[in-house]
Amino acid sequence: MFDIEEELKKLPSKPGVYIMHDKDDKIIYVGKAISLRNRVRQYFRKNNKTERIKRMVSLIDHFEYIVVDNEAEALILECNLIKKHRPKFNVLLKDDKTYPYIKIDKRTDYPNIYITRRLVNDGSKYFGPYANPGAAKEMVDFIKQKYKIRQCKNLKERARPCLNFHINKCLAPCMGNVDKEEYSKQINEIEDLLEGKTDKIIKQLKIEMEEASKDFKFEKAAELRDRIQAIDRVSTKQKVSNISENSIDVIGIAKSELEVCIEIFFVRGSKMIGREHYFYHELGDMEDREILSGFIKQYYMDNPNIPRKIMIREEIEDKETIENWLSTELGKKVELQSPKKGGKLRFVEMAERNAKVTLENKEKDKSEVLMELKKVLELEKLPRKIETYDISNISGEFMVAAMCVMQDGVIKKNLSRRFKIKTVYGQDDPKCMEEVITRRLKHSLENPNGGFGDLPDAIFADGGITQIHATQNAINKYNLDIPVFGMVKNDKHQTRALMNDKREELEISENLKNLITRFQDTVHDTAITYHRKLRDKEVRKSELDEIQGIGEVKKMALLKEFGSVEKVKKASIEELMNVKGITEKLAREILEKLNN
Repeated sequence: MFDIEEELKKLPSKPGVYIMHDKDDKIIYVGKAISLRNRVRQYFRKNNKTERIKRMVSLIDHFEYIVVDNEAEALILECNLIKKHRPKFNVLLKDDKTYPYIKIDKRTDYPNIYITRRLVNDGSKYFGPYANPGAAKEMVDFIKQKYKIRQCKNLKERARPCLNFHINKCLAPCMGNVDKEEYSKQINEIEDLLEGKTDKIIKQLKIEMEEASKDFKFEKAAELRDRIQAIDRVSTKQKVSNISENSIDVIGIAKSELEVCIEIFFVRGSKMIGREHYFYHELGDMEDREILSGFIKQYYMDNPNIPRKIMIREEIEDKETIENWLSTELGKKVELQSPKKGGKLRFVEMAERNAKVTLENKEKDKSEVLMELKKVLELEKLPRKIETYDISNISGEFMVAAMCVMQDGVIKKNLSRRFKIKTVYGQDDPKCMEEVITRRLKHSLENPNGGFGDLPDAIFADGGITQIHATQNAINKYNLDIPVFGMVKNDKHQTRALMNDKREELEISENLKNLITRFQDTVHDTAITYHRKLRDKEVRKSELDEIQGIGEVKKMALLKEFGSVEKVKKASIEELMNVKGITEKLAREILEKLNN
């Protein structure tokens, strides 16, 4: 269970995007932050919130976040995710026309630069879309302040230049005061600026500034110096939108002693639209390139969303084979790239950093759980493998049991096991528990490499002292030293504490209570599901089907009344006649057929 208070403590003081989910895992809000820690915490603190925010916070079940390098990246990413997921508590724009672009009108020798919300195939150059209309306006204002380009909507000859010429903000092409080459030089520099190629601009401007200083043109040198400083201020790299290709997956990897986390960023239409992460166990001794190769082959098998490029840190050995395979699947050329510098490398690094953050948080969760359990339960070693069991039956019929496993603080549903009770007759849950755990322990002792794996470090009994003793009886048969604790529930069927064999309740944190409640719920659901499966099978196929005069309705009525065919056999004629539709003649026939 996602514990919001615990997760708030893990938030980094870094820029990024946070994504709020409701209980159905639907994204209800996406926001950006200079500091994720400060911004996200504000939602869950008592302050003057608007009714809209209060309503949103009341629906938040869990959240996730993506760490980026700066606020500009966060802004673009926020826009992309809002556009993709359309969260109900964000201000939603209807379509691409609501996103502003910066347009350089290339249809004339002296282009103007302005903001538009329409993309037209007219030979002009478009830059964007900009997530924030204010950011687009700020950039255009900056350009028109620092570059002497025309600002009039329509270029036409004039009798005299406008005010912009007199205040040194325009070269007055309308008067023929500037040639095309000089004007084009400015436009080319502006295009580089909008494409993020600021290093190239600044380098050239510094050369020009030094030349102006040598020629004692100090006013021009000062003007160039101011332009360099201004460009430097607005040149924050926006890696999440700088990649020009339309279809890229960026894969990052992070490793610990126990696990590997692989993070994928999806770039479509030059914008990052989302991410996924995956965990793998016991791969720490493998090289990154081996893990990436195996992951890529598994992930893209039967995957309809194959990108044109996949970017990874290291080049893998079977690169060419995988490229050919994916190209055949997509019907277009697919490349695996390992960038060595520039924006693409920084994007791979961003994926790796997020994989590391994701892995560290998971490792922290597991470590905290195991350390708390070791301390509270007073164990000599970390309880890395814990098992719990549950019994399910109706009045002693269709008796089954389930086993669930918690490995390193994570509930492993794939390790669950189901049992039919074989030696207990009648409703006796403690005896059923003893039988099942005896069988389970025997299996591992006789077949260590079998499906049950290693013996558990501890067993949590679903109940109090009676179930603890039943579990200990099974353990003592093999002279094993496996500690047993009961999971004690409150009146809302949630774990309130753990109990030792001295009937002492052991206080645990809220986070651990939530985890153990989920552990109990998982084993209970597994047992109930198995019980229903056997019961439904009995209902569908029954000896009652062979008796003339017993249809589906009467069969269901008998099974509902008595619970099973075995109990119908033991009923008296009078008891059978209490069931709607069963006459004395039919009751006698039922008993005769079933008991012969």
